Amino acid sequence: MKLILLGPPGAGKGTQAKMLTERFGIPQISTGDILRAAVAAGTEMGLKAKSYMDRGALVPDEVVIGIVRDRLQEPDCDKGFILDGFPRTVPQADALGKELSAMGKALDAVVSLTVDEEALVERLTGRRTCSGCGRGFHVQFDPPAVASVCDGCGGALVQRDDDREETIRNRLKVYGEQTAPLIDYYRGKGVLKEVDGMAGIAEVQSSILGLVRT
Repeated sequence: MKLILLGPPGAGKGTQAKMLTERFGIPQISTGDILRAAVAAGTEMGLKAKSYMDRGALVPDEVVIGIVRDRLQEPDCDKGFILDGFPRTVPQADALGKELSAMGKALDAVVSLTVDEEALVERLTGRRTCSGCGRGFHVQFDPPAVASVCDGCGGALVQRDDDREETIRNRLKVYGEQTAPLIDYYRGKGVLKEVDGMAGIAEVQSSILGLVRT
């Protein structure tokens, strides 16, 4: 099973990817994680990425693609993989397609989780993180027993800057401009599967399983 999960911030891509990973024993590949791993390992592409990161510059697409290519060639990807958060743009998708073709691999599906924008804002602005142990809560969906206090260590719960409404709406705007065009891109290639991300976690997982098995 070779999948891409698409969806705006807060759509639940990470949660669904983790469940699929546990079910099928295939790796979840996040560009942030593999970028850091490549830098730490000192690979050729990792060193190139580090040269940009050290001076505060964006890592160019060709380096990111190279790191993704290297990761997809590792043995644990032989049975499949789940790309979470990559590609982010149509040029990245084009480059990924060429790399997969060169490796003799093809995507089984691109699953797009659709969620109403206001619901996304509600999901993300409601998140709280313990300043002590880092445990996460949600004021509506997973509240602590005592408001603003961690159930585990008793630390104060705080709202991260990334979870403030202004920041979230900007992230959603960037997603709409840069990543949402991938929906039509992959629809044109006949591999897009759309799932209602407004449903419960288990229902979303069931929908994904039903689509990728057909």
